[in-house]
Amino acid sequence: MLNQLVLIGRVTHNPESVILDDGKKVLKCQIAVQRSFKNYDGEYDTDFISITAWEGLASVVENYLEKGMMIAVKGRVQTWQKEINEKSITMLEVIAERITYLSQSQKKLSKELED
Repeated sequence: MLNQLVLIGRVTHNPESVILDDGKKVLKCQIAVQRSFKNYDGEYDTDFISITAWEGLASVVENYLEKGMMIAVKGRVQTWQKEINEKSITMLEVIAERITYLSQSQKKLSKELED
């Protein structure tokens, strides 16, 4: 069996990392992924997908990942249950295993232009 996916998209907001009660670091971000086909109106729809990175990967990317960057995420899908108004809803979550930068950060690019 295989649970693996690759997504390419732009980071929609600056990521937030937190340290949990058990000491583990987790980073949450969202990417906008444009669909490869047009809708009935002749436009490309975009999916907004939440990404979670844990521990080492969270530490590595938290200082470099920022809004607007194009990234590739290799990871897996994980499900969990959430109770809302006495109804059980299955939620999907993408757990990042690798993040590749496909564009430079605007901060780094601005600094290079100044030099």
